[in-house]
Amino acid sequence: MLRWIVLLLITLVVFDSLKPWLARFGLGRLPGDLNFRFLGRDWSLPIGTAVLLTLIGEVIAHLLS
Repeated sequence: MLRWIVLLLITLVVFDSLKPWLARFGLGRLPGDLNFRFLGRDWSLPIGTAVLLTLIGEVIAHLLS
């Protein structure tokens, strides 16, 4: 259980740091992406973007194998 929580936190940090770069391509504003303000900071949970990037990664892995 702890491993999944650590993985989730690492994923959120990576997406948060890549957010400006991904926004140029429209990612982070897909249906299913949650953006909200809490304690004076903007937070985002890019669920839709994560699903899209996972599908793209699976297609690329399938084509390369």
